[in-house]
Amino acid sequence: MSAFKKLTEHSLKISRFAHLGAICGWDQAAVMPSGGNQARSEAMAELSVHMHNLQTQPQLAEWFAEAEQESLSTQDNATLRELKRNWQQANVLPEALVEAKSLAGSKCEHAWRTQRGENDWTGFKKNWAEVVKLSQEEAQIRADATGLSPYDAMLDIYEPGTQSASLDTLFSDVKTWLPELIDQVIEKQSSEQFIEPQGKFSTEKQKALGLDVMNLLQFDFNHGRLDESVHPFCGGVPTDVRITTRYDENEFVQSLMGIVHETGHARYEQGLPKALAGLPSGEARSMGIHESQSLFFEMQVGRSDAFIAHLSRLAGTHFTGNDTGLFSKENFQKLYTRVKKDFIRVDADELTYPAHVILRYEIERDLINGKIKHTDVPELWNQKMQQYLGLSTEGNFKNGCMQDIHWTDGAFGYFPSYTLGAMYAAQFMAAMKLTVDVDGAIQSSDLTPIFTWLSENIWSKGSLLTTDELVKQATGETLNAQFFKDHLKGRYL
Repeated sequence: MSAFKKLTEHSLKISRFAHLGAICGWDQAAVMPSGGNQARSEAMAELSVHMHNLQTQPQLAEWFAEAEQESLSTQDNATLRELKRNWQQANVLPEALVEAKSLAGSKCEHAWRTQRGENDWTGFKKNWAEVVKLSQEEAQIRADATGLSPYDAMLDIYEPGTQSASLDTLFSDVKTWLPELIDQVIEKQSSEQFIEPQGKFSTEKQKALGLDVMNLLQFDFNHGRLDESVHPFCGGVPTDVRITTRYDENEFVQSLMGIVHETGHARYEQGLPKALAGLPSGEARSMGIHESQSLFFEMQVGRSDAFIAHLSRLAGTHFTGNDTGLFSKENFQKLYTRVKKDFIRVDADELTYPAHVILRYEIERDLINGKIKHTDVPELWNQKMQQYLGLSTEGNFKNGCMQDIHWTDGAFGYFPSYTLGAMYAAQFMAAMKLTVDVDGAIQSSDLTPIFTWLSENIWSKGSLLTTDELVKQATGETLNAQFFKDHLKGRYL
């Protein structure tokens, strides 16, 4: 058996354990009783250690050396590149650190679910201190192995090839025009009259509405499902994708668009190349590309006039007995394009969202690079919220630095993916419109032409191409943030 074949078979074995870990993680977040957390955390930590052992077995170095001398196809060379990248990422970490970080993250995240609601920063920071310490330790180990800064070494896990120097330049430019644009749009919308949802919108009816919208977006229910959790997410595996949202019976706007967002993630997973299942070359290219798909669904398609017409019609069907004009197409357009400076990232509109991301990026960059301490975060958060959105979070930890799940388990380096994803999504839409009648497809209720383009240019490529290669092949150039700026100005001004 060739060395390359040995590596691919070994990868398939690891992927099956990852499959179990993904489903256990979904269960822990969605349906597991709280009393099961300690035992589940220990089981998942044990699984993490087992997978780490598989990823770092001594014979792999020899197999990689041999495989690099073999005559491989272009696709197999891409697979070998991604296999080696995963191996190198795993091989630098000691087993004890992998286990300790898994346990600390589970403990912190589980307690956070209650602590956030109670605005309990004092309780949270005790658990979070250990997560930060272990994450900094991991970052330094990765930095020593790669020659990158500690934060860039963590960023590379989520955004291969991206470094904070380029993000600093990108986000600095956004900060030169975004605040003024936000103020212009808020002023423009200040005289608009619209009807906000009021009354009871039952969870049962909201879920039924969400399922109808998922069907419109061609979600494959034979290979996935919709559930409820504290924080909306997409988990599971491509053959069994688990998406969640959260419901508020006083309004339906956020949960519905949350479903559209997570369906974008899920369609990407369901569209990945099946022939490469179990191999890293068959996985999503990066979190930025993953977010580009969820934001393509939510922002580019989901907030378009043509799609909002469908949302208003379907909502009016499910929530009968309301004749106030709430479900008119015009009112829905105002609801889903409303710009407001607010505290919560996941509920933020398309225009203010980048400010939430840049704030988090700047804090986590300095935290992982050791320039600030974890106890500095609330004050810095408040300063940046006032600077970027004119809001104070002093003493308001629940709606400030405790609102996100990402930092509870040490996912530092993830946040930039959201704004990178928004930029990629705008660029993909601009390229798509050169050959596809996007509005016509949405109006017809058959979005197949849109999904065909995404499948051919994004989904089916997996990680066979680098991020820059993928974007250039799909659009004719690498990331160009001007498309994002033009999209926002075109929609909101």
